[in-house]
Amino acid sequence: MADNVLPGNAILIGKSVTSPDSLPETHGQVFLQGRLGNRHGLVAGATGTGKTVTLMTIAEGFSRMGVPVFLADVKGDVAGLAMPGALNDKLQARIKDIGIADYASEANPVVFWDLFGKNGHPVRTTVSEMGPTLLSRILELNDTQSGVLDIVFKLADDRGLLLLDLEDLRALLSLVAEERKDISTSYGLVSTQSIGAIQRSLLRLEQEGGEMFFGEPALELADLMRTTPNGRGVVNILASEQLVLKPRLYSSFLLWLLSELFEQLPEVGDLDKPKLVFVFDEAHLLFDDAPAALQQRVEQVVRIIRSKGVGVYFCSQFPDDVPDDILGQLGNRVQHALRAFTPRDQKAVKTAAETFVPNPRLDVATAISQLGTGEALVSTLQDKGIPMPVERTLVAPPRCRMGAITDAERAQVRAGSPVGAKYDKAIDRESAAEMLAKKAEAATTTADAPAARTRAQDDAEDSGFGQAVKDAVFGTRRRQGMVEAMAKQTARTVGNQIGRQILRGVLGGIFGKRR
Repeated sequence: MADNVLPGNAILIGKSVTSPDSLPETHGQVFLQGRLGNRHGLVAGATGTGKTVTLMTIAEGFSRMGVPVFLADVKGDVAGLAMPGALNDKLQARIKDIGIADYASEANPVVFWDLFGKNGHPVRTTVSEMGPTLLSRILELNDTQSGVLDIVFKLADDRGLLLLDLEDLRALLSLVAEERKDISTSYGLVSTQSIGAIQRSLLRLEQEGGEMFFGEPALELADLMRTTPNGRGVVNILASEQLVLKPRLYSSFLLWLLSELFEQLPEVGDLDKPKLVFVFDEAHLLFDDAPAALQQRVEQVVRIIRSKGVGVYFCSQFPDDVPDDILGQLGNRVQHALRAFTPRDQKAVKTAAETFVPNPRLDVATAISQLGTGEALVSTLQDKGIPMPVERTLVAPPRCRMGAITDAERAQVRAGSPVGAKYDKAIDRESAAEMLAKKAEAATTTADAPAARTRAQDDAEDSGFGQAVKDAVFGTRRRQGMVEAMAKQTARTVGNQIGRQILRGVLGGIFGKRR
């Protein structure tokens, strides 16, 4: 069988039903070669056509190959990777048709993550690591407000203030508001309206639970790139049922994570297999309303990150959900059925058909609309990186459970996680909010000190030696009051006389002396 042709170095996608005789070396089976897994890929198709199962097959295949995987679970059924599957008649018939000789149900090593910390270990990063560009996108700021956020980050750097969580960011915004005039002179115009808009956006983000994403301990990429003692790659699953309802937070988090991989991993060139496979589910959310600069950044990352051993796989309903410049970088393609009910659907069918290497035995545009559930048009990269002609393929089932898991099963997986002790408890160390609070407290203490010393001096004068001196000079308090009254009267009399003399002198100088 084909398992013996490409042992341990390929993922079985399925079996061709178009022209199996044209693939004699693999007995008609279609594979994704591990050494070309970092050339990225696309899984597309309408809802209910089998995209999720295909993603699970690919993720499981990379794990069996020893490659860690990161993917989002937007519907809750990808979590089935953590549990062994159950055989039934339909599944056994599919296994026999494809010719999988060594099929056996098994679970995959899985670590669950969750930005909100409910269905997995908390995923955190610091505000500084997120940076102003992606944070502006999460907060849905306009260009002017984004410019103010750039100033806030620059000010934090210049003053040595750590921005770890949203409380730090809010404290720094308050500082900018207080010193707005000086900061506008040194860094650029800052308006109270922009500061207010950013603060309101922060409030909305907190109300949605987004504040749990910012803080420490921050996620270390090495914990996403684990393998088990027996050589299996760990499948990292991000619980996203709630997260995907906040599209900008969802897409910005995934983009941040991909950017961190791009910036931190060293160049390794082409390997026998990827170091990590990263899956973008609901990929259209990444590009909806994305500014040109951000889209350009994604294109740059996708183009270069393969040399760092990372394969990126996008999953969406339509191929044209992914911009052309990025679509051209995706060498491994799996296209499930598209229903051409609308002009938008018809355009998508045409786009999908044009992106495949033609197969003379297959009318691609017609086949896309006729594919059944669990069938797909597949084209993967072969020797020298050349894409194979597209094949209509019966997709192989994963060995894990194809469906959701129970809360008890999820808790069991979490309890055995190798990273739970590291991430489950938050850490709150001194950062911008605490530093600014201490500075304000010190300033208040300094301002109150002179007044306190004056009161103490007055008290000293009213008692002890000070009082004795006053009594010796002015007598008792009653006499002192009489003396003070007489002194005030005398001063007023002398002052009035001197004042009149001065006034006469001035007027005389102006109008001349009276003769």
